[in-house]
Amino acid sequence: MYFAALLARTEDGWEASDTELDDVETLSDLVDLARDASVDDDTVIVFIEQEDAWFGVLRIEGEDDPRIYVSDGAAAARSSYGEILTKEILGDDQDDADTLDDLNLDGTEDGEPLDRDDEDDEAAASVDGVPAEPLGDRLLLADLGMSESQLQELDSDALGEIADALGASDVLETVR
Repeated sequence: MYFAALLARTEDGWEASDTELDDVETLSDLVDLARDASVDDDTVIVFIEQEDAWFGVLRIEGEDDPRIYVSDGAAAARSSYGEILTKEILGDDQDDADTLDDLNLDGTEDGEPLDRDDEDDEAAASVDGVPAEPLGDRLLLADLGMSESQLQELDSDALGEIADALGASDVLETVR
């Protein structure tokens, strides 16, 4: 289950709204949704969370390219909306296996048993080469009151803490 909210900056502060992601199939759809909520091409923050497994933040300002942050790339890559964000961060060429490193040769192709060690566990934590770690623009909220380290430390109530740093917790509570 997903939770999504939009925080749009206005002259009077922030306006919050929850949003349905049913019609979102691409990053362009998500960006259009955010731009529709924008007042005078001001900043819009889109927050998407999947059952405390991962969260993503998308920042839109006018016609600029979106800035994106995902708390756990591998977890996000396993979900439809997270996959949209991780593909944008990593680029669409993630599916192409052009080098030996990309081929994931683990010794079992000749029938040899796979001996697991720490390196293998780390590789298993990734999904199709997407690492199980934060991805994207870690500074996307720095000028709004949330530093890179604060963003990376977030986990369970990430949206609440982001809204608090932006000074938007009161308007967010009306949406929840």
